[in-house]
Amino acid sequence: MLMTHSPKLTISVLTKNDTHQIRRCLQSASFADEILVIDNGSTDDTVAIAKSMGAVVHVYPQWQGFAVQRNYQLQHAAGEYLMLLDSDEEITPALREEILSVVQQGSNKLHGFPALEVAYGNELKYMLPRTLGHRLFKRSLVTQFEGIVHERPITEQPCDSAIFKNRLRHYSRTTVYGSLRKLAQYAKLGATKRSGQSASGGVLRGLVSASASFLQTYIFKLGFTGGGAGFLFCLFIALEAFFRYAVLHYDQSATIDIAER
Repeated sequence: MLMTHSPKLTISVLTKNDTHQIRRCLQSASFADEILVIDNGSTDDTVAIAKSMGAVVHVYPQWQGFAVQRNYQLQHAAGEYLMLLDSDEEITPALREEILSVVQQGSNKLHGFPALEVAYGNELKYMLPRTLGHRLFKRSLVTQFEGIVHERPITEQPCDSAIFKNRLRHYSRTTVYGSLRKLAQYAKLGATKRSGQSASGGVLRGLVSASASFLQTYIFKLGFTGGGAGFLFCLFIALEAFFRYAVLHYDQSATIDIAER
């Protein structure tokens, strides 16, 4: 009887100093044929833990933006299919079965994942999910990634898109202090992106963007159903929208340096 060969799946994770969450992330990806970690120069036990869990690890300590790190994932992945997973994400059992089904069927689409946000220990399960980009695809379809933040895959030919039904659990905000640090990082990256687009900044522009963002996430996307955790989650997203335009106008020197992560 002729045996068919299932396409090989690589799940790749970007890391830096993720001792507190890397085990959970990699354990959820253990069904993959290959687990690949691209590390940004961790000084804790992240690399050792990843290797102990069977991951192939490559370390690139110089931070040059998310797209560059994604391109390292493309470069080193051995699988026919590549899934991009962040260290603060977790694949649920239901999503795992859906991923395996898509790979087994030989899909030629770029697949996005709806997010199940976990904020400050609370699942925001009634909040309408945002889609976490194109994160699963046949590796031969994608030539490279572009973009300082919210990077996107570039393909030689147009490809159809699809979104999974089951959600990817995303532990995006676990502490208020961590959220403040993330706010500074993403405000800077967002300002850098908009600087390249010749966008204007300032307090008024930031207030408009922040107000629209909070209204969208807290009201229309039902963030209010998450109680206090939902409010904080939506507030930090809005603050990020405000400060990216404040940085763009008042701290332009910060937008040309993306070496800090």
